Amino acid sequence: MDLRPLKHFLALAETLHFGRASEACHVSPSTLSRSIRQLEETLGVALFERDNRHVALTRQGVTFQRYARETLEQWEQLRLSLMSEARRLTGEISVYCSVTASYSFLYELLSEFRAHHPGIELKLHTGDPAEAMSRVLAGDEDMAITPRPRQTPEALAFKSLTRSPLVFIAPHDRHEWIPATPETPSAEQWRQVPMVLSEAGLSREFANTWFRALGITPRIYAQVAGHEAIVSMVGLGFGVGVVPKIVLDNSPLVERVRVLPVKPELPHYDVGLCVLERRLRSPLIRALWDEVVER
Repeated sequence: MDLRPLKHFLALAETLHFGRASEACHVSPSTLSRSIRQLEETLGVALFERDNRHVALTRQGVTFQRYARETLEQWEQLRLSLMSEARRLTGEISVYCSVTASYSFLYELLSEFRAHHPGIELKLHTGDPAEAMSRVLAGDEDMAITPRPRQTPEALAFKSLTRSPLVFIAPHDRHEWIPATPETPSAEQWRQVPMVLSEAGLSREFANTWFRALGITPRIYAQVAGHEAIVSMVGLGFGVGVVPKIVLDNSPLVERVRVLPVKPELPHYDVGLCVLERRLRSPLIRALWDEVVER
């Protein structure tokens, strides 16, 4: 079965860029364009609106995107089910996580799995952990290492890997805006503190709740994607930040910042592996899921 047209379509639907999509599919832009055109001719509808500068999915394209994903998933499940009878799984799994998680968890998580299933290729994508769960829900990734949200979506399965406290960090250098007695909650001493916070995600939610309990709106110096960047900016003296302690412990800049003994303490981060429940029917995904020991 030639499933390449569906793969070409999904690559373009994700990137909305012929050059990047053709590179991801290892074909020329003209080959990709011809493949999409043949799909549209077969279906009798336009899947993309495109001009010299922009590419966008049509309403029919969005519908076909769901079909293409489900078809490839079902084909992969059937293929792997048949192959598992021969006791050798092959294929690829995409895993999304933050840079910190990539060297905090992945070696331990994947070393034995690679030994048990040498035919499985693992594709690692790193980025902002706030995007991890949405990428799995959208079908862009097979699995992700992510903080457990306050309420886990019903469509997701989650296995805990570790728990890490959220901490306030400040530069080692003296600054007049660093709270003198952080262990004593006081709106007055926090009102003028420049804060470096995540743009979104669980740490931002918890920080917002903490400040709301003090009855103040934090003075935001910067909002950044990724906790690693917060450690860097705090180390440079731009403000006080909020990060999971596991990020701080693994940062090369750990000596340039200090943890503030803030009271009340922020909640812990429960970091784990998540996957769509329906994807666990795939022998490939199930093999990695079963390898993970929940803690």
